[in-house]
Amino acid sequence: MNKLVSQVKVLVVDDEPLIVEELCEFLERNGYRCVPALSGHAAITHFKQDPGIDLVLCDLHLPELDGIELVRELQRLAGKQRIFESIMLTGRADKQDVIKALRAGIADYYQKPVDLAELLEGIQRQEAVIAERRQNESLGHLNQKLQFLAESIDDLYRDLDNVRRSPQERGEETTGAISGESQERDSSMLFSRLSPRQIDVARLVGKGQTNYQIACELGITENTVKLYVSQVLRLTHMHNRTQLALALSPKGPRQRDAAAR
Repeated sequence: MNKLVSQVKVLVVDDEPLIVEELCEFLERNGYRCVPALSGHAAITHFKQDPGIDLVLCDLHLPELDGIELVRELQRLAGKQRIFESIMLTGRADKQDVIKALRAGIADYYQKPVDLAELLEGIQRQEAVIAERRQNESLGHLNQKLQFLAESIDDLYRDLDNVRRSPQERGEETTGAISGESQERDSSMLFSRLSPRQIDVARLVGKGQTNYQIACELGITENTVKLYVSQVLRLTHMHNRTQLALALSPKGPRQRDAAAR
């Protein structure tokens, strides 16, 4: 018996037992774990009970519940928390069926009788897709944790700044008696606290660019841009992007010069 080489578990669904047996034996010889199912309802039961199922390989024309209906139900059960991909097998090359399957989110399809070598290549491609989706999900969770940590650190620095200010400074801020020149100087000081990358992000926000546009220009992800924007808003004590953009507008030359440095 060959040693397993893949972590992907395949749910093989077909109402013909010989086809299920043949596919399972072939995939297991090539390093995949398989779960056989002879109907759509049996496949749903297996999917619910086994969270390790990553790939669904199913026949399009199943009795009672066809392959497209099956995949849609599995997508509903998976929600946004569970990652899986699906491949459809069909005995008829009906263009409308294929279009319907692809619109339902089915990744690929093969016509019976299946060329097993081609099928294996397709499964390997989907294995790579699954791995990439999981990596992106992990990075998304990490970005969220980093953002939370950054916000906590920013809150700490803000509290320290408040403690270090003299009573007169705090009184002036409370009464709103600071002159226009003093406000401009304080704003420049706020922007001077930013790192070079934070200044880059602030400058592009000031130009009205979206997170996607900023990500493309700076070569970073949108999640990273969101993290930087959050940091900039907290460090400059701005409430939103509009306020930040106004602070960097031509009406605020010192703020603009500070952001450009």
